[in-house]
Amino acid sequence: MTVAKAVQADLKNRPQFGWINGLKAGAAQLIVLHHLAFYGPMSDYVQPMWPALLDWLGDSARIAVQVFLVIGGFLAARSLSPAGLPGLALAASPSPWSAIWRRYAKLAPPFVAATLIAVLANALAASVMTHESISAPATFSQIGAHALLLHGVLGYESLSAGAWYVAIDFQLYALAALLFWSTGRIAGQRRLPWLVPAIVALCVAASLLYFNRDAGWDNWAPYFFGSYGLGLLAWWASDPRRQGHAATIMLLLLIVPAWLALALAFRTRIELALAVACVLFLCGRSVKVLTGPLGAAVNTLGRISYAVFLIHFPVSLLVNTAFVRYAPLEPEWQALGMLTAWAASLAAGTAFHRWVEVPLGRMVQALLGRALVRPISA
Repeated sequence: MTVAKAVQADLKNRPQFGWINGLKAGAAQLIVLHHLAFYGPMSDYVQPMWPALLDWLGDSARIAVQVFLVIGGFLAARSLSPAGLPGLALAASPSPWSAIWRRYAKLAPPFVAATLIAVLANALAASVMTHESISAPATFSQIGAHALLLHGVLGYESLSAGAWYVAIDFQLYALAALLFWSTGRIAGQRRLPWLVPAIVALCVAASLLYFNRDAGWDNWAPYFFGSYGLGLLAWWASDPRRQGHAATIMLLLLIVPAWLALALAFRTRIELALAVACVLFLCGRSVKVLTGPLGAAVNTLGRISYAVFLIHFPVSLLVNTAFVRYAPLEPEWQALGMLTAWAASLAAGTAFHRWVEVPLGRMVQALLGRALVRPISA
């Protein structure tokens, strides 16, 4: 079977979690629009025409990233510890390091490819215009830090909008894998079904009550673990095998830490994270709930959301450059440019997913060997 046919078969047979795809699709569009509004120069010219809309997109829309954080935790629990028991549940990952390596191998190759495209786009834009959204020329050490997903913690400027999230997602997954593995070592042969959820709930509380209130931690996983941990708890709370008191206690572990954190220091981003976790608790496990042309479009947008997230900034930067250089600077023309950048980002994301992300993923799986062939879902 050729690589193309294998990819098509994989996509056809992959279960579609309709609600998750819908949330990912919507959040990805908001992130693209947020960056279009936040980074100019097209938005600078459109601002007088749509001030309220661009102000909201440039500021409040950024909290859509909370959707991805919660979904990331939800799918990590499904992959690493479906029943919430101590230890790693992945047969293909007998140690946390193999699970962590699998996650890195999934995230990093397409991220590095998109980063190199962003470097070229920045260089091309810099040759045509001057604007604060254009990064300084990249250094080899800066690119290397991005490849290792360490650019934030090492203090390097991100080469693309949203690059910080990829590094944080990897940190969170690694933290979860180490947590599940270490609880397995502590529990030994005992099942202790409440050990992992209780520890995660405590970590969520620590994140929301302390780390998430200190911006100095925003390059590290503890700052975001509150939202990610809500996703973990939402998966375990939605387990249909839990009945009666067990289901009630699990639901309280999901809701109470976030409710206390909001009562002590209200944050819209945490309110959204809790709302998404509740949606996933209610219907996150539903498979193929979206049907028809609209459902197919939503599922597709959800599936390509990571590719769109990676590639939209360099595409938007190039469209910005073209419209500012060659189109009239009237608000109507520049608004057309913003819509063009949005559409071009979706088209580029579709192509990047098909021709870069999926083939790279299959190549990396082949290189990792038979022990790591089973794809991770988170």
